[in-house]
Amino acid sequence: MNQLFDLKNRVVVITGATGTLTGSAARYLAAEGARVVFLARNAEKNDKALAQCRSQSPEAQCMGVIADVLDRTALERARDEVLAKWGRIDGLLNGAGGNMPKATITPEQDFTDLDFEAFRKVVDLNLNGTVLPSLVFSPALLESGGSIVNFSSVSAPLMVTRVIGYSAAKSAVENFSRWLAVDLARKTGGKVRVNAVLPGFYLSEQNHSLLMNEDGSYTERGQQVIRNTPFNRFGQADELHGALHYLLSDASKFVTGTVLPVDGGFIAFSGV
Repeated sequence: MNQLFDLKNRVVVITGATGTLTGSAARYLAAEGARVVFLARNAEKNDKALAQCRSQSPEAQCMGVIADVLDRTALERARDEVLAKWGRIDGLLNGAGGNMPKATITPEQDFTDLDFEAFRKVVDLNLNGTVLPSLVFSPALLESGGSIVNFSSVSAPLMVTRVIGYSAAKSAVENFSRWLAVDLARKTGGKVRVNAVLPGFYLSEQNHSLLMNEDGSYTERGQQVIRNTPFNRFGQADELHGALHYLLSDASKFVTGTVLPVDGGFIAFSGV
């Protein structure tokens, strides 16, 4: 059984590795013996993330590379750095993404108030920021065999108010994940698998003020989320580790094209 989940010395590239969920995942995978590549566009933040990983796991095998997920040349350079150091790539976790205030519709606004340029940027970051790293790193994955894991969102299968740009992008990420899963399965006999995780609501720097008041109580938006989450709480970053471990390991070697919810029951609940 342990061999099915063994990640020791497997090289896993994580985009957006300075984020709340991705950073936690990177530290966990390093602690499990994987060789983890922290890929981010901000060198200072990436250095801090690497230091935190090494502090938590002194024996961790990790390296940092700097690249914007929308810059093909930078991604290719990053890929070559990884191959020069470790000679292979076994996993790609496409975690880079996010939202922008102007790509949302507040309760006081109408659809016609949408800032289309902000909408375009959010779709570009979340969708193309998943497609382009997959395009650049997949040749190395085809050499070694392995797994691509993308990040969806509860706003993909459900209509979550306000987040119009993010919802559109994550819906497209799900579709892309299935498309690439089928294409690679048919052309490689399953040598490379493609799946996605679907996190529910987790507190992060980006959404904390939207969901929580300064006194620790829930905002109106936070209360709406909790009412529709059967677990009656927000997720914790480490609760995503098991799903990611499973999808990156041989335990899921006959699994591709799936979207795995880790959401406390949010998308299973009708609200009634």
